[in-house]
Amino acid sequence: QLAQSGGGSVQAGGSLTLSCVGSGFTFEWYYLGWFRQAPGRQRDFVAGITETGDATDYIDAVKGRFTISRDNSKNTLYLQMNSLKPDDTAVYYCGRQLRGAHDGRLAVSYGTWGQGTQVTVPT
Repeated sequence: QLAQSGGGSVQAGGSLTLSCVGSGFTFEWYYLGWFRQAPGRQRDFVAGITETGDATDYIDAVKGRFTISRDNSKNTLYLQMNSLKPDDTAVYYCGRQLRGAHDGRLAVSYGTWGQGTQVTVPT
C-alpha cells in the first residue's frame, strides 16, 4: 500500500512537496516512481528512483525543477517540486514498480499506486 500526502494549489513559481509512505512490503526492494495525469490525458511518467536511491530519472520538462528522493528508513518517497508552472497541473501518483519490470517510465510496469493528490498551478 502507498499513502500519499502533500499537494494543493500554488501560484506559478512556487513550491510543493509530495510524500508517499509505503506499508505492507519491503520498501527498499523496489524501484519507485512519480507519475501525473492531467484531465483527458494518460498517466505520464515524471520521475523515478532506484531501490537504494543512487540513481534517478526525470522527464525533460521537470529536470532542474523537481527532485525525487527516498528515505528507506522511513519507507517514504518524496517529490520536491520547485518553480512550478501551470503545465504541471495534474493529479500526481506515486507508484511501486513490479518486480522484474524493466522500463521505469511505463505505467504498465507498476503494480501498486498511491491514491493520487491534486497539484494545481493557476494560469
